[in-house]
Amino acid sequence: MVLFGMDLGPHWAFIVWAYGLAVAVIVLLIAWVVLDHKAQHRTLADLEAQGLRRRSRRDAKPDGQLS
Repeated sequence: MVLFGMDLGPHWAFIVWAYGLAVAVIVLLIAWVVLDHKAQHRTLADLEAQGLRRRSRRDAKPDGQLS
């Protein structure tokens, strides 16, 4: 089989499936990271709405007012 000008030989099906599977795995990993990022932001926003603050925020006082 000739694909994009390349002769893939008798193992063309394996080559095409392997590349397809690799692309699918990469797309799924990217989607997983994006969805997890959004979930982490939601969780952080919920915690901050409950009054919990990050220790890395030096500009916030315990009562929530900025210095």
